[in-house]
Amino acid sequence: MSKDLSVALSGAAPDAAVLRMFRSAGIAVAGSVFVAACAHISLPLFFTPVPLTLQDFAVLVLGLLLPPGLAAATLGAYLVEGALGLPVFAPAPHLSTGLAHLLGPTGGYLLAYVVAAGLISVLFRRIGRGFAAAFVSAAFGDLLILSCGALWFSILTHASPQFTLAQTVFPFLPGSALKIAAAAGLAAGWFRLRRARESREN
Repeated sequence: MSKDLSVALSGAAPDAAVLRMFRSAGIAVAGSVFVAACAHISLPLFFTPVPLTLQDFAVLVLGLLLPPGLAAATLGAYLVEGALGLPVFAPAPHLSTGLAHLLGPTGGYLLAYVVAAGLISVLFRRIGRGFAAAFVSAAFGDLLILSCGALWFSILTHASPQFTLAQTVFPFLPGSALKIAAAAGLAAGWFRLRRARESREN
């Protein structure tokens, strides 16, 4: 049982505990909506079943901005929403349901999101809060997403390593580099603004 929940049930300082719980839930829902919106910015590619989307960019941003537990929970909520049939995944005419997305050729990317978001958050908070730290943290998370996507595709299709990489990794490396840099810039700018505001308040 989480600390906030146990405090709320025990009756000690219920207002603060409940507010924290609702705040975290609200952030998780808003974050999952953000990922869903980015997933629908999608460009199908004729040579691979994996489309170009901004979905992974949203995962990188949330991993950098949110604490590890909340980042992972937000992406977990996103996957649950998709599994329940909500239209949160990238459009794919050949996949009729959310579970079909999770079990289809792009399922490895999706299932990696929870761990990737948590990993990015942990690394960013241990390395530092600047652009370089954000870039390295997001790069590790993106590498995990691409690796899981390739592994899942290989298991599902029994394709050769060369064909798998050509379908799931190589076409997306330039876009991934741009997304990593953009997410790192946003996160570094956000924490810079927070530090400036806190210094003015103190």
